Amino acid sequence: MNERTSPDHPLIAIVGPTAVGKSEVALELAERFDGEIVSADSRQIYRGMDIGTAKPTPEQQARVPHHLIDVTDPDRPLTLAEYQRMAYTTIEEIHRRGRLPFLVGGTGLYVWAVIEGWQIPPVPPDPKLRRTLEERACREGSRALYEELRRLDPEAASFIHPHNVRRVIRALEVCYQTGKPFSAQRRKHPPPYRTILIGLTRPRVELYRRIDERMKQMIAQGLVEETRRLADRYPWDLPAMTGLGYRQIGAYLRGEISLEEAIRQIQTATRDFVHHQYNWFRQNDPRIRWFDLSQEDVEAIAQWLRRKLREADG
Repeated sequence: MNERTSPDHPLIAIVGPTAVGKSEVALELAERFDGEIVSADSRQIYRGMDIGTAKPTPEQQARVPHHLIDVTDPDRPLTLAEYQRMAYTTIEEIHRRGRLPFLVGGTGLYVWAVIEGWQIPPVPPDPKLRRTLEERACREGSRALYEELRRLDPEAASFIHPHNVRRVIRALEVCYQTGKPFSAQRRKHPPPYRTILIGLTRPRVELYRRIDERMKQMIAQGLVEETRRLADRYPWDLPAMTGLGYRQIGAYLRGEISLEEAIRQIQTATRDFVHHQYNWFRQNDPRIRWFDLSQEDVEAIAQWLRRKLREADG
């Protein structure tokens, strides 16, 4: 049944921490409201990185059209400006089809760049500088680059995760080339959408249990084998290969730690990542209507969304 009621240009954004249940809720809502899903996940853009990024399965993608998944290879990073352009084009195409776009993901940088219309600094990539910074990250550790960013631009450091080497390098690149903080150059020009923000949360104990269960499922589904296949094609120091999950499994495959230790490290790092995500999507942000999935189900969310769309029509 098509429950979409608004003829204008709505955009439904579903945000929240990893493992909270965004994909499942988005699928249910998209089916009810004749929608299509636009991924806002900075790791699901990579081909071949399926298990470790909890990418929607082929069966899930067959239920509802998904976009901005598998759009590039791990050795060809996507800039934030490129993602933003692709997202806007995709959302416009969904609107032209008369369907409802759902922007879904836990990458705050992607979500807010689209919703708030960030004007990305027009600084072209500098391959030589990037190689230098990547080599430094390998030599001194990613934390060294992050500390430099924190010194040059504390505000940017507050919204970029220390382990996201590619984003840290990009922020430093902008700082070096312009002589100005990366954060100071982010002007905003919101797009002409009527955005409805839905936040999903759970009690931390429950969320951490789901993270541990997801990790077990990833191992059972073949995360080790997936990482091994990727390592046959790409170097370990590639930014995409140093992401959460692949970095730790890589250490196991190189004989540096046991599989049990790799799993423990992934679980710990994921919990840290959850804390970072809650910094992006604050529960006191009045723009976001939060739903605790331990107390409210998809039906409650659908009823609320239906009312919001009808209110806008009135």
